[in-house]
Amino acid sequence: MASTVEPVENDSEHIVLPKRRGTLLIVDDEDGPRQSLRVIFKDDYDLLMAEDGPAAIEIAQKNEIDVAVLDIRMAGMSGIEVLERLKYVNPNIEAIMMTAFETTDTIRQALRLRACDYINKPFDIATMRGAVSQAMQRRRLEGEIHSSAEKVQELLTELQEQKVEEQIAKTRGDIYASIIHDINGPLTVISGFVQVLNQKVNHASRMELEDLEFIKDRLRIIARQVGNCVEISRRYLGFLRRQSDEQATRIGVNQLFHDLDQLVRVHPCHHDNEFATTPLSEDIGVKMNGTDLIQVLLNLTVNAFQCAPLSHSVQVGGEILRTALDLTKFKDGLNDRLLNVENMHNTPPLVKLWVRDDGPGIPPEVLPKIFHPYFTTKGPRQGTGLGLNIVQRLIKEAGGALHVHTIIGKGTTFTIYLPAAPMAK
Repeated sequence: MASTVEPVENDSEHIVLPKRRGTLLIVDDEDGPRQSLRVIFKDDYDLLMAEDGPAAIEIAQKNEIDVAVLDIRMAGMSGIEVLERLKYVNPNIEAIMMTAFETTDTIRQALRLRACDYINKPFDIATMRGAVSQAMQRRRLEGEIHSSAEKVQELLTELQEQKVEEQIAKTRGDIYASIIHDINGPLTVISGFVQVLNQKVNHASRMELEDLEFIKDRLRIIARQVGNCVEISRRYLGFLRRQSDEQATRIGVNQLFHDLDQLVRVHPCHHDNEFATTPLSEDIGVKMNGTDLIQVLLNLTVNAFQCAPLSHSVQVGGEILRTALDLTKFKDGLNDRLLNVENMHNTPPLVKLWVRDDGPGIPPEVLPKIFHPYFTTKGPRQGTGLGLNIVQRLIKEAGGALHVHTIIGKGTTFTIYLPAAPMAK
């Protein structure tokens, strides 16, 4: 069933309403309860109606919602999932959950997401009115507190100005740390190829044609990595100057896979591990800087190599998706995380890329932390904790999404979804 949006007292096609008396969002896949709540509250609040989760999230992204009344059992996304997404859009939204099938588990989940009330169906009108009124009061009180905090903040502005230089220095320090981390990959490859060339030249009594071709090929790779270092430096300098990269280099994914294979073969982390890439059946570009995507794939690959001391396999592959992703199928849990879903450019065609290992997997208590800056499970000289944080940021900047699926004892798969783009000519 297609999602519909029903703004009350607004016959235009736009769903954005002016802020007046407090806005109430009603989400239920059954028309009867929606219309009942509409009749009850139409004279008290600005109402917005949605018959499923995606429609509710879209409304919340375009309107300032004060209170949401959510049915827990709905087709597609459940009310609990919708509440979690709404809290992501605006943590201050107050929520009232409705259900005809009350369970301890759903109550616990609702409370964990800070729902302010829980009402059984069929609901009593007085009970529902009281719950919504109390939620609105809480929301207004939070608004007053926030307003007061802003006034206090204005009074503290002069005192904080003296800390501006310190904050800028910290930001620049983080960026410089990222530069060092990102350039380390190309420099490692350059160093590896230089050693190979030195061995080739020093041990050869004379140069055959195939030796010259070998050297020319490695020199081309070295030149490409030097270019990557320059590109990385420009990218971060642009960030420091608040400039955007509007002329991103876009090349085919299969060419990137080939480049990645060359980089990995000489990387120290490859060692005795197995590595394989599976190219796309039809080459296509992505709306992402080629250097950035190489950094993403290389960071994920190196992380996969380093997940266990024993030899294991790492695979990189991809496919083209001709339809938009059904984001309702992705659920965060002990084994899964989906990042940047709210800002993803989910318009086909899309490119799906994955980096998969058969290592030990990621423990549930560690999974929520892996994208935090400077978080690492490696030794003090083995990792900075910046790799996955950089991966997340680059994918977000490209309008993509990142899904992590891991099973203890079986391995981990990082899957990247990116908007496709025409190949550079």
